[in-house]
Amino acid sequence: MTNSLSSEVLARKPQRPLSLYSPKISICLLVTCVTLFVLFQIQSLPTALSPPASAPSSSTWNSLQKWKSMIISTALTLKNCTDQLDSLDSKLRESVTFLPLKDLRYAHAAQEGHTWFMSSMYDTYKKGEVQYQQFPSNSSKGRLLCIKGHDSHDGAWNSYALAWPEALPRNATLMKGLTFISNSHYNHDNLWHGLSATVPFVAWRIKNECATPSRWILYHWGELRYKMGSWLKNLMEATYSGTINIQTFEGFGDDEPVCFEKAVVMRHDEGGMSGENIMQVYDLIRCKARVYCNVSLGDNIKGRIGMTLFMRTGARSFSNESEVVRIFTEECRKVEGCQIMVAHSDNLTFCEQVQLMSSTDILISPHGAQLANLFLMDKNSSVMEFYPKGWLKLAGVGQFVYKWMTIRSGMKHQGAWRDPDGENCPYSEDGRCFLSFYKDGKIGYNETYFAEWGRNVLSEVKRKKIEESSQGRSTNNSQCMCASVSSKIRQR
Repeated sequence: MTNSLSSEVLARKPQRPLSLYSPKISICLLVTCVTLFVLFQIQSLPTALSPPASAPSSSTWNSLQKWKSMIISTALTLKNCTDQLDSLDSKLRESVTFLPLKDLRYAHAAQEGHTWFMSSMYDTYKKGEVQYQQFPSNSSKGRLLCIKGHDSHDGAWNSYALAWPEALPRNATLMKGLTFISNSHYNHDNLWHGLSATVPFVAWRIKNECATPSRWILYHWGELRYKMGSWLKNLMEATYSGTINIQTFEGFGDDEPVCFEKAVVMRHDEGGMSGENIMQVYDLIRCKARVYCNVSLGDNIKGRIGMTLFMRTGARSFSNESEVVRIFTEECRKVEGCQIMVAHSDNLTFCEQVQLMSSTDILISPHGAQLANLFLMDKNSSVMEFYPKGWLKLAGVGQFVYKWMTIRSGMKHQGAWRDPDGENCPYSEDGRCFLSFYKDGKIGYNETYFAEWGRNVLSEVKRKKIEESSQGRSTNNSQCMCASVSSKIRQR
């Protein structure tokens, strides 16, 4: 290990612990105890090993010689046992084989099956539940996960291996506690992609006594990433009621393995999870975010309808924002209790976004990452989504992610408006047309359509509000899951 590390870096590095239990130590202790017992018995004999002035009988002398031979034999056995165990321990350590985190053989199907990340490992999966790997476990035969390398440009230069707790690789560091390891095909900076990558960890937590990780390790295609986006980090700190520690492996050399006392690996994002389980996750995160930001639902006035225009700047923003605001403001004024709010996602702090969504019943917004906030609204709230020209034909299934999110979080997607107007793409290839021309286009408006659409949604929301009020129903619980665990963490 590098000896020139600063004291600050050394303080951050977990120390390599000496295991106080292993089969090797147990056997050696047993043999040592037997040897000490034999020596004690020899010492208790009334005669010495050398002949006295009055010579003992031949039978006594033979017995003493036998005891002497036993001692020598035991010592030799002990040495032989120790040598064999040392050899076995060395072979186990040297036999740990590291494989590339990113297996290029599966580049053509990077997200399918066991994926190209840790390709030799298969997930634990039960229908409708999260797909994950856990170490140690029965499937790993009790072995720990070890990682070596921290390349941020090519995941093939980073590697992983399994090792027995008593025979970790040479020069390895053992990190105590629970480690969450996330590999995303996209990244942890984007609100939507980052949330999709962390949702399965929250689902695993719910099923595992609200366990809290000591650290997170983030990968993109097996390449190490050093941070989450600020919105996602705040959201996870709210969810886990504590600081999120992102492991960067600062102070570790490329050839220094790091092993984990307990590790959970996710590489499929929300894939395979049922709508019911995803909704449970959103319920927990919503509740925890509101607690984290001290949002009081009691401030909502009875009969109030919050209509929020959540705007973007730049790509996929409205070309005439003031006209869009005017149209929906006029419809809102026609409905008793309706309150219009206009906000830009890039001008709000995390908690301001949580507060805004908590007071929103109808969310009006262009397609984009800011819509990842939608699950922070009360259940049964409505979403109205807008797209530039060219998206329906060319954008693929990714254009529907917020519709799916709306449904999975217990909201209602009230449809989408797709701008039919605008310039035609000058390129012949569909892919180039979308990425270079339509993807970041502006969104126009249709006053007649927008007014009628807003009127219908407002009418439906008002009717539901009246029904809920008359029946005394509430769509939210004041007590969050994992609340008792969170309070214990805060008390430490």
